[in-house]
Amino acid sequence: MPEYRSPRMERLMREMGAGRSEEVLAEFWQEIAEQGAPIVESIIDEETRDRLVTVVWHGGPETRNVVVFGGLTANTPLKENLMINVLETDLWYRTYRLASTAHTSYYFAQNDSLVPLKEEKDMQARMRTCQPDPLNPRQFVYAVGDEKPDDFIWTVSVLELADAHEQPWITRREEVPEGRVEQHTFESAILKNSRRVWIYTPAGYSKEHEPYGILLLFDGPAYLHLVPTPTIIDNLVSEGKIPPLVVVLADSLDQETRGRELPCNPEHASYLIQELLPWVREHYHVSREPARCIVAGSSYGGLAAAYTALQAPEVFGNVLSQSGSYWWGKDHPSEPQPEWLARQYVLKDKQAIRFYLEVGLLESLADMVTTNRHMRNVLEAKGYHVDYSEFQGGHDYLCWRGSLSDGLISLTADWQVDS
Repeated sequence: MPEYRSPRMERLMREMGAGRSEEVLAEFWQEIAEQGAPIVESIIDEETRDRLVTVVWHGGPETRNVVVFGGLTANTPLKENLMINVLETDLWYRTYRLASTAHTSYYFAQNDSLVPLKEEKDMQARMRTCQPDPLNPRQFVYAVGDEKPDDFIWTVSVLELADAHEQPWITRREEVPEGRVEQHTFESAILKNSRRVWIYTPAGYSKEHEPYGILLLFDGPAYLHLVPTPTIIDNLVSEGKIPPLVVVLADSLDQETRGRELPCNPEHASYLIQELLPWVREHYHVSREPARCIVAGSSYGGLAAAYTALQAPEVFGNVLSQSGSYWWGKDHPSEPQPEWLARQYVLKDKQAIRFYLEVGLLESLADMVTTNRHMRNVLEAKGYHVDYSEFQGGHDYLCWRGSLSDGLISLTADWQVDS
């Protein structure tokens, strides 16, 4: 990645080099205190909407290095995200070039181990050493409720440039009727475990209404707290953007279980098809038409959604995938190969499934962007209806909470006639 030059930082260094360095630096820190960070600048001599974004760190004598992490870095190597120290002062900085539509997160690590992330043995311990930008008041907190009090609360800083995609549906509106969320404990004989399952029913839910469409979401706590799904549904229904839905939010328990169950696991698909969905249909007034059933998730959850629909197109007629992990496959127990699921779609006959796929351009190019584009191409070549979107953000609930509505509007567009 090229080293971008910030006009503001170059001017600062020229002024410091001309003398009065302590006074000039003090004036700079005062400017940052008043205006906040990061510094966002137009690109001189180019006709572009891109912007230069400079993050700064106020270090001290103990500061040996500062590393930038998060979507801002677009998953570039660690060495390309080391902040630069200005003339052995307390000022550290790094400049990035981003599209003016960027909406992403970032955070810092002071005195980082500098171990490449793919070689890190204890990622959670390393993340505990990171912190948001203290000079940026905009933050996003990764807290998913009080169910696991031993979990640490991870806070990141938010960068939202002028032309970023708006997120109009995520905020509660006083005038909009609220749906209801109920929590259950669900025992699975197939998976030999139990988990929490939340059921959202829309405002005015009634058995006199025609059977409601279903939205099944993986990673339930995240899609309750980080992505405010009930609020999003309430607002969309109120504005007539989507029909009323019953939403099933299933917990993924923990990272080890999630990593075992979600990546193309036939037992997990069987649990959904043979246990969870029949239970939902027994207790709630929902449709049995696959065309009115959406299976959805992000990352491994997006991969699981596309896999589950292929396993049971007679149950799931819609897939909503947010940054699906379609790179997966080298760990397949019997057919290890990259992008295993794309190959399955090539080999099998076309099914009655509609897709909404999206990926962030600040995610890993090789692992995420390229494989999502390839999955889109495979599906389109087979004749599937695919609504595909790329956004200027990272692998991040900060982005997914805004675009979940896009997927729901896309996949339910044909439902409106009968709602």
